[in-house]
Order: sequence, then C-alpha cells, then structure tokens
Amino acid sequence: MDSGTHLVFGLGIGGLAMIDPVITSHAYGPVAILIGTVAGSNAPDLDGLLRFKSNADYIKNHRGLSHSFPAIIGWTALITLVVALMFRSIPWWHIGGWVLLAVVVHVVSDLFNSYGTQAFRPVSKQWVAWNIIHIFDPFIFSAHLLAILLWISGLAVPQAIFPVLYILLGIYYGWRTWVHRNLSSRIARMDDDGRPEDRYTLLPTVSLYRWNVVRTSKDGTYGIGDWNHGKLKWIDSMKCDEHPALEASKQHQDVQAFLSVTPFPCGQARPQTWGYEVRWVDVRYRYRKQYPFVAVVLMDFNFQPLQSYVGWLSEERLEKRLRMNTY
Repeated sequence: MDSGTHLVFGLGIGGLAMIDPVITSHAYGPVAILIGTVAGSNAPDLDGLLRFKSNADYIKNHRGLSHSFPAIIGWTALITLVVALMFRSIPWWHIGGWVLLAVVVHVVSDLFNSYGTQAFRPVSKQWVAWNIIHIFDPFIFSAHLLAILLWISGLAVPQAIFPVLYILLGIYYGWRTWVHRNLSSRIARMDDDGRPEDRYTLLPTVSLYRWNVVRTSKDGTYGIGDWNHGKLKWIDSMKCDEHPALEASKQHQDVQAFLSVTPFPCGQARPQTWGYEVRWVDVRYRYRKQYPFVAVVLMDFNFQPLQSYVGWLSEERLEKRLRMNTY
C-alpha cells in the first residue's frame, strides 16, 4: 500500500489496541501503543532509503528482505525494545503483540497489490502479488480516516469503533478476493480474439468496477485491456523483440534489477546512428498511453553501455534525461 494508507493502518491498529485492558490501565499506555503500531506499520518501507544508493538497488530490494519472515520478527523486536525502554511500566509482551500485528498487517496488505513482496523469504525468493487491491484504495483509506476522526472527536470510543472497522475491512477484502477470482475464471470467455493458450491477469485499479487486464501470448505479444462495468476492451498491444542487444542488456545491473521484480517484461531494441537503444517496460503499468516503469540502456555497436536508467519516468522526462547524460 502507499505510505498514507500504512500510516492510517498504524493509527487504526493503535485504536484497536484499546480493547486491551492492560494498555488502557496505564496512563501512557495509549501513547506507547500508538508509537509502536505507527512505527511497526511503516518500518518495512525503510528499505526506501536504498534510493540514496541507486535506483537499481532500491527496485531490486524494495519489498524484498525487509518484508520477509525474519524481518517481521526483527522489526517487531527492535520497535518493542525501544518502546518498552521508553515506557517501562507497561508489560513488553503487550506492546510486542500489537507491534507484531502492525508489521504483519503491513506485509499482508502489500501482498494484495500488483507489485507484491518477497514475504516468504528465506523459504522462497519468489515475488508474490495477489493483484486484488490497488496500492491506494479509497475505501480502505476513507474508512480509516472516518474511524480516526470519530475517535479523536470523542463521538465514539475506540473499543467500539475499531473492531467494527476491521470486521468491515475483512469483509471488504473477502469480497474483492471473490470478485477477482470470479472474473479471472470468466475473462477468457469474454475475449473474442483470444487463443486457448493465452493467459489473462487482472490488475486492480482505484475503481471498484474497473480492472486492468494483461493478456500474455506464447509468441511474446502482450495485450493490454480494460474491464469496465462488465465490458472488456483492448486498448493496446505490444510485441517484444528478439535482438542480440536485448540479450546483452541483461548483463547490466539496471536491467537485472528491473527483470527481478516484474512478471511482465517486454524488451525492444531501437537501432540508432551511435548504436542501440534497449528499452524494457513493465506492461502492468500503463498511464496516459505510456509505460512509466522502465529500464533503458543505450549501447554502442559492440553492446557496450553508454548510459542507463531504471525506475519511473514519463516518456518525455526519460528522453530528456538520457540525452542530456549521454551528450
């Protein structure tokens, strides 16, 4: 989820902790728990600091080890230790239990997105993405915001507000999961141009009634579509190239980072007067007729890299960045 949603999750779990009589019996119990749950709900995303090293390191590691089984225990232990030392009169195991819940909710909620996580490391390094909830879900964020406002305004007690909130969110997640599975089982029959061997992937949007669709064909072609209120419409297609420059680019760290996180890469090689422009795009993400998540390597005719970029940029900004840095 986005940072704002993780923040309100942390506040919401802090509010839910008010059902714990041990917490509410201490004068500073609510403060201690809020510090712990907000920190726990945001700690796994501290891997964002890798941006200062390089985009490749950030992309390759974001939602990786920091969201794994060992990291869940590590984040919980570290935050619990700090909060318990600040508030010594509160039993540490009560603090730790709520911090653990906040960290687990962060990781599990990220599994529901399209980007996914490596939550099952070290058992498996596979990226797991359930493609059910958009990275920013208006219902989830608004429900939390309403509950928090009811709490701080004194219109209702947290012991009543937050159990109801999370019961409703549990139902919402269940409903979205059912819709995704039901539609996934039917989407192939809606496609008049599809072939039996084609694979279809539904990706969530901010709308409850609209899904992005990716059709993967064996010949290396992607179809990018839109399912909106029961109607399937194909809006773009992309044929992936086969070229020696593409194979050579896979030795570059930026391309390796990109390919390590996307299940839908499509590479294209464009001959230039000075060599080749190799561009990899992730077809999951289409915005204003562009694919902003890219890895690009400019190479000479001997396939030696001249310039590269990996990350999120519009077509115009990417072209400007590469040309400026090359010449």
